[in-house]
Amino acid sequence: MLESRHSDPATGRACERVAYHWVPWTRIARALPASVLVAEDQRFFEHNGFDTHALGDALEDYARGGRLRGASTVTQQVAKNLFLWPGRSFARKALEAWFTVWIEWLWPKHRILEMHLNVAQFGPCVFGAEAASRRYFGIHAANLSARQAAALAVVLPSPGRMRVDPPSPYVEERIREVLAELRRPDGPPAYLSPL
Repeated sequence: MLESRHSDPATGRACERVAYHWVPWTRIARALPASVLVAEDQRFFEHNGFDTHALGDALEDYARGGRLRGASTVTQQVAKNLFLWPGRSFARKALEAWFTVWIEWLWPKHRILEMHLNVAQFGPCVFGAEAASRRYFGIHAANLSARQAAALAVVLPSPGRMRVDPPSPYVEERIREVLAELRRPDGPPAYLSPL
């Protein structure tokens, strides 16, 4: 958020005003954390901050000639967004790992999700679930529908490339995928049960 005042990570331009409003866990629609976990970190309740399966998959894809993609967990994203700076360097990744260990040790999983949903960037100059809900849908985060929550979750990996409004065909497809996962006939995925 501080960096956005000079050069927003989503646009590269300075924000005249950063949209941000903290809300507690109890004032965020349950559809949002569920959608975020489906879209970003399906093993959130199984790992201790590092998803070795996702990292292994990313490295295998890269070894086969694919592009190098991220395998960051929600906890790693909290570490970066809360304490560090954007960018790719060994020093930042090492600090991110150090903070990730401490965050997982000190905070319960719902607190990690609460922090993520309050500090993540959802679009140009828009940070946190409440500001994003107000900006894109004109409602509070507590009132998000499943589709609206899925739309916000889908843009999190790249708020500079992907937009909630208007959504690209790719974003629309990802929204449908997230909703399908949340509506599986056998109920919510097991990793969401602590919610």
